[in-house]
Amino acid sequence: MSRAFVFPGQGAQAIGMGKALAEACPESKAVFDEVDEALGQKLSDLIWDGDIETLTLTENAQPALMATSVAALRALQAEGVGLDAAAFVAGHSLGEYSALAAAEALSVTDTARLLRTRGRAMQQAVPVGQGAMAAILGLGFDAVGEVAAEAAQGDVCAAANDNDPAQVVVSGTKAAVERAVEIAKGKGAKRAVMLPVSAPFHCALMQPAADAMAEALAGVDIHAPKVPVVANVRAEAVSDPEVIRKLLVEQVTSSVRWRESVAWMAGQGVTEIWEIGAGKALVGMIRRIDRAVATRTVGTPEEAKAAAETLAG
Repeated sequence: MSRAFVFPGQGAQAIGMGKALAEACPESKAVFDEVDEALGQKLSDLIWDGDIETLTLTENAQPALMATSVAALRALQAEGVGLDAAAFVAGHSLGEYSALAAAEALSVTDTARLLRTRGRAMQQAVPVGQGAMAAILGLGFDAVGEVAAEAAQGDVCAAANDNDPAQVVVSGTKAAVERAVEIAKGKGAKRAVMLPVSAPFHCALMQPAADAMAEALAGVDIHAPKVPVVANVRAEAVSDPEVIRKLLVEQVTSSVRWRESVAWMAGQGVTEIWEIGAGKALVGMIRRIDRAVATRTVGTPEEAKAAAETLAG
């Protein structure tokens, strides 16, 4: 059986995530300690005992979700499941950074600092209220791309997240995204709803953030990953450190090709995908992409132990 480990993106955050891992597993606790030290703040206090509004701020949510994902992986490793249990790793948007840290292409310290920079830069790229995102349900990626093109009318509007066959997210200026919602409804979308996000991610409006990430990434060591990483931008595996560096910059303004990424892994023989970290959003998407692929979540000490027992058995 061929397996992949995948890591969630923004939206999976919850107060208390990873706390049980840190209490049960010293290796998991060490991840949160390293992130706290890297950022010069007790982010772990916010994650475990703070308020959800502050945790959801992009500059906090991104390193927090990465810390939780890597802590869950460390718990799995403590149970005897090594990286060699996975043929590929992948992540949804910021989750790609978690995947790179998991595969040891990036250090946890560098990943935390990069995600703090990325979160701030994405938030600052567009003044609050000027950008928006909307989920379009029931139209395919190509159809939503046509909707976005029709809605743009000189503004920015793009298909930003190709999540699964039933869900595509559009991103751009607020007026254009609002037009896209109405156009999508007229073209037979089951639902088209504005999303409660703070910025229009993964579209051309994020170019200032891409420029900031190019500068930040230029000063960071990237190593060949110990497991190939399926890149959001290409929807296929990459291992060359300089290609990874380039794609992480492109990723800020490009579509998240999640549906294609999962399909590509399945095409490489992957029959089981484990979502490692907070929540179960990716598992839901994977089931809608390919029901033949088995799924499992690893976000608690109990789930890590159960997953290890499955492999041992």
